[in-house]
Amino acid sequence: MSSMQTNSRSGSPTSFIDAANQSITVNGIPFAYRDTGPATGVPLVLFNHWGAVLDNFDPAIIDGLAQTRRVITTDYRGIGNSGGTAPLTVGEMADDAIQLIRALGLKTVDVLGFSLGGFVAQDIALKAPDLVRRLILTGTGPAGGTGIDKVGTVSWPLILKGLLTLRDPKFYLFFTSSANGRRSASQYLRRLKARKNNRDKGPTPRAFLRQLKAITAWGKQPRQALGRLRTPTLVVNGDNDIMVPSVNSFELARLIPDAQLVIYEDAGHGGIFQHHADFVAKAQAFLDA
Repeated sequence: MSSMQTNSRSGSPTSFIDAANQSITVNGIPFAYRDTGPATGVPLVLFNHWGAVLDNFDPAIIDGLAQTRRVITTDYRGIGNSGGTAPLTVGEMADDAIQLIRALGLKTVDVLGFSLGGFVAQDIALKAPDLVRRLILTGTGPAGGTGIDKVGTVSWPLILKGLLTLRDPKFYLFFTSSANGRRSASQYLRRLKARKNNRDKGPTPRAFLRQLKAITAWGKQPRQALGRLRTPTLVVNGDNDIMVPSVNSFELARLIPDAQLVIYEDAGHGGIFQHHADFVAKAQAFLDA
């Protein structure tokens, strides 16, 4: 494996909306990332949802977590400012992630995955158990989990609704339709727009569709041997996730030995964004235990 890094680690406590765009080349492919928080302790590496770029990480969560630890956010291959072609399997994304983490010179990390990122995080922990100290799985589910192969079927009508109502589809996909859910959705989407300069590139339609194929394949593949995971794991979701049905979070907590489970009421796929302050507190406590 060959690697080349630009914009070396500064150790700056810069807020996420001001964090520098950085790049590291792994096997000839540049991977975009941002690096915030103090350069002490075990770094936390984050992997995000379908179609997400660096600007889709919630600044409230990143800044909260980065108060006490180094936080690294990443773009998948073929997404945002990362080069190459978006993989068609979660397994390839996990392989990329493992190589990226090692190229950054990290021997041990904590991993947080949201949605698609949670699929990737599980595969990283299974493939490289010595690399992952603690694991946080949010809005996600196991391979072969209930309804995961139907993410596209659920999402397309609400993506169209977003276009027709001039709203970001995440308003409908990530949050409940209650007054509390709608208010939280608006607040979350405002936070995603807070960065004004040097924003990441959005996903291409081709990359977006290739990632959906990877998600669908994950939903159809056989269950993984999550029972052999010895990585301490925290599972978090809302009680009404329409994208990766909430039953999958209960299943993850059942399958992974000694996993902790947090379910937020009147919350959907984006439960961690709706309850960002509480989630940060619970995540910090879990990572520091």
